[in-house]
Parts: sequence; C-alpha cells; structure tokens
Amino acid sequence: MSFNEVDESKRRMLLMALSVGALAALPGCTTPSQLGAGQSIHQLSGDVRVNGLAATISTPIKLGDVVETFDKSYVIFVVAKDAFILRSNSKMTLPNRSVTAGVVATAFSLERGKALTVLASRRTDISTPNAVIGVRGTGVYIEVEPERSYVCVCYGTSDVSTADDPNITETIVSEHHDKPKYVLADTNARNRIVPAPFVNHDDQELLLIETLVGRTTPYVVPRGIPRSRGNYA
Repeated sequence: MSFNEVDESKRRMLLMALSVGALAALPGCTTPSQLGAGQSIHQLSGDVRVNGLAATISTPIKLGDVVETFDKSYVIFVVAKDAFILRSNSKMTLPNRSVTAGVVATAFSLERGKALTVLASRRTDISTPNAVIGVRGTGVYIEVEPERSYVCVCYGTSDVSTADDPNITETIVSEHHDKPKYVLADTNARNRIVPAPFVNHDDQELLLIETLVGRTTPYVVPRGIPRSRGNYA
C-alpha cells in the first residue's frame, strides 16, 4: 500500500467516524467540540513535530511555532480562532502577529505540503513559495508544488496573487469551492493564475475544524455522504 493510500485510509476512517458521531472512540481524539483551555491539538497521527520536537496530543501550538508532518502523518490543531488540518510531508510556520494600520500580518506560511484551514474574520495573508492569498475570514485549501500552488477558496473572499509580483492578482468570491486556482511559478507563462479542478478536501473536514473553533460552515454539510475521490495525490 502506498503512503497516499495509507493517508487516505486514515482520513476515510476519520470522516466516517465524524459522520456517525463516533469520533470519541478513536485513539487520541475527542468528539468534535471547541478545545479546552490550553489545548491545541485535536488529533494527530504519525511523525508530527513542533519546533523540531515530537508532538503529542497535549503539545501546545502557538504563534511563532513551526509545525511539520512527515510520511503517513497529519495533525488537526487550533491556534486562537484559526483551525488547521496539516497533511503528510508538510511544513507550516505560524509567524508572530503584529497589527499595522489595522492589517494583521501573515496568518501562516506553507513552505511545502498540503493544508486545509479556516480563519477567523480579519484581513490577513497566507503565503506559499509562489503565491500570496489575502483572506478576509474564510476557508482555504492549499497544496504546494515546486512549479505551482493550488488554492481553493472554499467560501468567502480572497485576493490571490503571485508571490513575486503582487500586480498579478485575482479576487475570488466563493460560496462553495467555486473557483479553485493554480498559481504558477513560471514567470514566462502567459497567465500565471489559471483555473484548477476541485481536489483533495471535503466539506466534512471543513465542518470538523470550524466546529473546533465554535463556528460552522456557511452551508449545510450532509452527514454520512459517500466519498467521491481516491487519495491525496
């Protein structure tokens, strides 16, 4: 079985348990609800590290930390009113936030890998090596590849730009995964922000992480619906 198949098998189990209200039966996992005071991690599996140290379910994650996952690993966690699913072979940096002229600094940087996030309502940026996503409180799924970044604004409004040229930008207004995009690293490409398919994330996952921060999705998510996709690839 490939790493992707192993990862997908774990995610299928997680989502099935969520749909029938059985998450409490999974090791290291609680029924979806807001996390308790001082708790950051809802669930983790495999090799997950915070600031280079192996993480456990009780490890705090805070602003300024670096969170990494490796093969066959993932972590679901909360920082303040933002929530995340960080998937296999990913690296995320959570900068210390400062406010200048009412604008909050970068929410996080995704250097590699895949992440699903829901962010509290504010103006802030998400960055990858070749894209900047200016969000205004929304749900976003991102994948980082050497030649491009995949960005799905699941709901809400975001300004998607190339990292090297902020003048190349597109405003995405989405109600339900309406306009996924690839942001291309190739500076010679005629169009650097191009349409992309909807891939590798689910409404059930968005509902899970919104629940962890006391919110819900802006649309109803049916419970127990069959999965329609194969794996993380």
